[in-house]
Amino acid sequence: MSRQPNHLNPLECSQQALKWIMSDTLSAEDVAALNKETLDAFRDYVNPGFLEYRKSVTTGGSYGAVEWRANSPNTLLDTQGNEYLDCLGGYGIFSVGHRNPTVLAAVEKQLSKQPLHSQELLDPLRAMLAKTLAAITPGKLKYSFFGNSGTESVEAALKLAKAYQFPRGKFSFIATHGAFHGKSLGALSATAKPAFRKPFMPLLPGFHHVPFGDIEAMKKKVKQCHKNGEGIAAVILEPIQGEGGVILPPEQYLPAVRALCDEIGALLILDEVQTGMGRTGKMFACEHYGVQPDILCLAKALGGGVMPIGATVATEEVFSVLFENPFLHTTTFGGNPLACAAALATVNVLLRDQLPEKAAENGTFLLNGLKKLAANYPELIVEARGMGLLQAIEFQENEIGYTFASELFRQRILVAGTLNNAKSVRIEPPLTITREQCGHVLLTVEQVLAKLQAQREKGVEEASASVTEEML
Repeated sequence: MSRQPNHLNPLECSQQALKWIMSDTLSAEDVAALNKETLDAFRDYVNPGFLEYRKSVTTGGSYGAVEWRANSPNTLLDTQGNEYLDCLGGYGIFSVGHRNPTVLAAVEKQLSKQPLHSQELLDPLRAMLAKTLAAITPGKLKYSFFGNSGTESVEAALKLAKAYQFPRGKFSFIATHGAFHGKSLGALSATAKPAFRKPFMPLLPGFHHVPFGDIEAMKKKVKQCHKNGEGIAAVILEPIQGEGGVILPPEQYLPAVRALCDEIGALLILDEVQTGMGRTGKMFACEHYGVQPDILCLAKALGGGVMPIGATVATEEVFSVLFENPFLHTTTFGGNPLACAAALATVNVLLRDQLPEKAAENGTFLLNGLKKLAANYPELIVEARGMGLLQAIEFQENEIGYTFASELFRQRILVAGTLNNAKSVRIEPPLTITREQCGHVLLTVEQVLAKLQAQREKGVEEASASVTEEML
């Protein structure tokens, strides 16, 4: 039974929170108090389900590892002083590392001037960020709309495509099975996992899903839609499916989709919320395939792990539907000075420190090691796959994957499963991870796999002995 909140004193609650915020160190007494307060507040006021879901919380929620601070670009400390090597990267937001000094300095300096924009005067950083994104994005992408998340960037892309195609009588979308584009009603209509969709049905009409990587299935769906009088407004894809399990498409798939869109007059929306900003070894994953979208969705790493920001970047032809009425799609906080300062500094760091290239190099080293381990443990692992520093290990069973991630957590390495594919454990560290740290990950993964294999063999032996005993 959860406690009722009517006994709470909001002034005391806020004062206690500010005490923790302003503290640089914690006594043993502080640690105990903060841990208990965090667990209790999650249970009573956030969502008790999280205490069951997180590997950092013991069975029954009696103890949880409580995050305290970043300890280096690639490591985190909990309140107990335990250091974790971050191979989760906040699901891809920490590409330039934790508390990157260039990004922090830009945000702190802007904070001392003007944290949020007036909504009336022209805000210079939004203009500068849009210009910078036009400079680094492929093809004819030029104009940017800024939001606060990946979901918002996808939502804007869908509305932009609808507005562009409205005069042409086209309103349907093609997405793919295994896709994850967010959980607002529009983005969820493109997302594929039934568990996320069912409680909110009916979703937006006009969304069709086909197998990812199968161009013939997409062509067939287009033909069916045309027979039904439906015009395809856009195809929306992740170049590499992230939450679907880090699924790479066949080499010629994205170029074939681009050609199909050109043939039928559909827009191509590429959701690079997770794959963008250097994650795959190039600034954008579509560059590996030589494909240029009409609309590009960005977020996660764009804010440098310091500020939330999303961007929807489109060609002038597509974006021009908003020229006559720029208030057709807006947001109060999108493109605010703090977020834009963080994004501008992030682009600077990615280019200055050649982090996409480092992601390619260290990613190859790490993935080659994981593939060798996968070959050594075929009873546990289906395969290791990925590109750059977006990687996954697919296990034979869900339970093996969860146990593997839990064991790595106990060894102070953070990894996690993917939302749409429970068998796949994602490895997505900051792009600043060192070769030495990659080697440590491989060594620890090998130790954990050996332990899991030994436990599995012991279980088989015990089961076999039990059957023999029954027969006798």
